[in-house]
Amino acid sequence: MLKEYYDKLPPILKNKFILVTLILIVWVAFFDSNNWIKQAKLKSEIEDLKEQKNYYQDEIEKDSIALFDLTNNQETQEKFARENYLMKKENEDVIVIIDSDE
Repeated sequence: MLKEYYDKLPPILKNKFILVTLILIVWVAFFDSNNWIKQAKLKSEIEDLKEQKNYYQDEIEKDSIALFDLTNNQETQEKFARENYLMKKENEDVIVIIDSDE
């Protein structure tokens, strides 16, 4: 019975080296712990993480500039205090407008 199947195979598949190579390729491609599908997913995840890294580096740079301004510029400190802590000078009135959408 196996002889019938063996005779029906193309001659290229009867070569044991080619057969072993094909089995190895299928094993590595689909069944190995580091298969091609998993590698593609990991590559995609690495690209996403690189984008996040660039975003956060830009944010750190912006915040560093803002921190430098806050520590060294009196006008920036005053503006920050007025906007975030509703501080005011003497003889001034503060009017807070609250947006109804928030």
